[in-house]
Amino acid sequence: MPLIETVKLYQKHGNQDILNDINLAVEPGEVFALIGPTWAGKTTLLRLLNLLDTPRSGHIYYQGVDTAGSAGLRADLRRRMAFVFQKPVAFDMNVFDNIAAGLKWRKEKKSEIHKKVENMLEIVGMSDYRQRKANTLSGGEMQRVAIARAVVNEPELLLMDEPSANLDAASSMKVEALITDIIRLYNTTIIISTHDMAQGQRLADRVGVMLDGEILQSGDWRQVFNSPHNEDVASFVGVENIIEGTVASSQDEIVSIKAGGNEIQAVSEYPVGKEVGACIRPEDITLAKTRLSTSARNSFAGPIKKIVSFGVLARVEIDCGFPLIALVTKRSAEEMGLERGKEVYASFKATAVHVINR
Repeated sequence: MPLIETVKLYQKHGNQDILNDINLAVEPGEVFALIGPTWAGKTTLLRLLNLLDTPRSGHIYYQGVDTAGSAGLRADLRRRMAFVFQKPVAFDMNVFDNIAAGLKWRKEKKSEIHKKVENMLEIVGMSDYRQRKANTLSGGEMQRVAIARAVVNEPELLLMDEPSANLDAASSMKVEALITDIIRLYNTTIIISTHDMAQGQRLADRVGVMLDGEILQSGDWRQVFNSPHNEDVASFVGVENIIEGTVASSQDEIVSIKAGGNEIQAVSEYPVGKEVGACIRPEDITLAKTRLSTSARNSFAGPIKKIVSFGVLARVEIDCGFPLIALVTKRSAEEMGLERGKEVYASFKATAVHVINR
């Protein structure tokens, strides 16, 4: 049984639809990442899951119990959860007392409070900060305190809203490392929202891509990353090559997609005449100065329109009758003498093409 589940969840603010038909199930002990841009509806969904707000329609079930019950039931369920907000609020007290606040409200014994808080201070790497006023901390330090304050209560469900969004790179890495430690040390079910696909990949068992108030696709991150359901998901997860075309022929699940005067070979079950998008990741494309003898079914020649180096990689844009972007190492680009206007051959396998409905 899922720990928490939503069925046809819908939310509206004023005349604006915020969430539409959200169906989500998260299992006990699972780490699930909601990934999407700002204003996708991620925070609204987390607030509903935490029972802070009430949906316009639909249901939220916690361990099979409909949460649309009495105020007492909702309060009891909320005590079994914890929420780390994007912008944490510090109580006007020292770090130790900030972390201990929830335990004191639950009237735990002083000895247990001391033991749990000291252990949590060590986990978050802030033992030397116990007497510091929380409102004097940096953003990254305060976020670690907020996470400690949530986790020390040992919630069944931990909700985290963009926990590293407002932090610099170094602080973000520390917070992410802390979340990784919590996942390893505790069997807490975690739902985390983030706009960072890579962060979702690093932290979560499953991800859900959320755009315009809908979860368009969910599953293992490799599945979402390599096999997006539609163009919106493909664009969000970084598929730069989405080539529009029409299925010209099909034989034994190998289709030929007519695009820009050329034909792309791909593995697909779409029928002849179907308008589709051929998704090819830049890192799956091989570049060469001459046509290679290779098992790759796709090989196209064209001039380089633009080349940009960043770090150890080079991003190469080629005109193959359709625009094609490839990623190669900077060293390879230099060895091949790649430059604007020079003709190159771009090759990729039929299995590297993911075909989506258009």
